[in-house]
Amino acid sequence: MTDMRRLLTILCVSLCFAPVQAQEGGRKAIAFVQAPEMGAGVCVEGDTATAIDCAMKQCMESGATAQDCQVNATCFPANWSVDVFMMADGGPHWHQYSCGWQTKELALKAAELACSNAKENNLVECSAVQLVDEEGTILAPPFE
Repeated sequence: MTDMRRLLTILCVSLCFAPVQAQEGGRKAIAFVQAPEMGAGVCVEGDTATAIDCAMKQCMESGATAQDCQVNATCFPANWSVDVFMMADGGPHWHQYSCGWQTKELALKAAELACSNAKENNLVECSAVQLVDEEGTILAPPFE
């Protein structure tokens, strides 16, 4: 029973200090929020909850309600993220977000993979429209 208490104590202490270590490491979280046809938000903050709150506020600034704005993706650590625009034959369109990539090149490869079946999926357009680094810098194409 003593071993079990020791294990439980170690687990509790580890969990208590994990958020502090994440903050001290300077890593950030990213959140993508979207209200179809109304607005969107993307924020990089110190933790996931704060990033979501920030992105929700950006989304609602366009006139959308909290119910309209939906969280599409979050990552901690944020690393590199990519926003892929997709449009189907006939006009429906949407954004697909992928985050947490170690490098810009890997984020772009994720976009390439997301678009690799574009013709088979009846997409008339599929492309990366923005990259976001862990500091929140948004890059537009071309991504060189």
